[in-house]
Amino acid sequence: MPTGSKNFCIILAGGVGRRLWPTSRKSHPKQFVDLFGVGRTLLQQTFDRFARTIPVENIFVTTNDDYEPIARAQLPMLPEENFIGEPINRNTAPSVAWGCYRILKACPEANVIISPSDQAILRQEEFDRDVAEALEFVSHHDGIIAMGIRPTRPEPGYGYVQMGDSCGTNMFSVKSFTEKPERDFAQMFMDNGEFLWNTGIFVSSAHHLLKHCKEIMPAPFRQIETDGRVIDSIDEEARLVWDYFSLFPNLSIDYGVLENANDAYVMLCGFGWADLGTWHSIYEAESRGEGDNVVLGSEVMIDDCHDCIIKLPKGRLGVFSGLEGFIVVENENVLMICKKGDSSAQIRKFVNEVQVKLGEGFI
Repeated sequence: MPTGSKNFCIILAGGVGRRLWPTSRKSHPKQFVDLFGVGRTLLQQTFDRFARTIPVENIFVTTNDDYEPIARAQLPMLPEENFIGEPINRNTAPSVAWGCYRILKACPEANVIISPSDQAILRQEEFDRDVAEALEFVSHHDGIIAMGIRPTRPEPGYGYVQMGDSCGTNMFSVKSFTEKPERDFAQMFMDNGEFLWNTGIFVSSAHHLLKHCKEIMPAPFRQIETDGRVIDSIDEEARLVWDYFSLFPNLSIDYGVLENANDAYVMLCGFGWADLGTWHSIYEAESRGEGDNVVLGSEVMIDDCHDCIIKLPKGRLGVFSGLEGFIVVENENVLMICKKGDSSAQIRKFVNEVQVKLGEGFI
């Protein structure tokens, strides 16, 4: 580095993914799993998506320090210094801040796109065009763009962003953000036409985004910038930030930065998108077979089953009859069978109870 390109990407890969238990486990969470049996994990698919338009050496991955070896093994083409391991979980705002801090050392004029590692993009070429348009916009405007998708259903599990005044082709000021509304409100948002799904993909100049991060998280940056030690290597810089990382608040980039920014924009995108954070969202995003069942890379025989999602280990045969609206997931030493319903809250409850009663071996 630098490569000559001013466009960079930060992939957020530090979550534990408990809502996709038992496929997502504490030692090997969902972003490192080949969820659909396609030969590429969610992290690898996210990397592939951005490597089409952004130089490989400009792609950074932030993750928990415990998961950094897994990330390195899955993305061996990335330079070693492009993996940013965090000593403790502090949500996405500190991850973004640290990533921007590192990128600006290499390229003070950098533009950056921030992306979770657990999403499905349905139309890659449209995604490439929307990303290029957003990066071009922030090259000439101070601001932070949230990439939005027009809702296709009243989904209460997603965040929503309300479009304000037009600021150019498919670009709008932001009126409001709403995180995971009740279903009735989600239906109102969809009917209204002003609300888009918030994909969690954000675009800005790295300098502008870091400025906002410093405004909402001043304490750790005061300590980092007044530390006084000589930084002459990536390792020294990592140790410096590590020493003060516990001072960062547990804050998301959505809540912490965008909702407090007076220069937030939302871009109406057309690439097709789905969050892959819950079994319900995966069911809604995937194409369905006979009986409206979703089978994820598994060998099954199904009779009189409807509206189910099934994922079994490779080499395992499942035979199912008479199931209506069930999640059936097996991974290692855990088999879970439960109604779809409000699966997110339900699975969090299962995980907590199993952890308390049976210990970490099943989590």
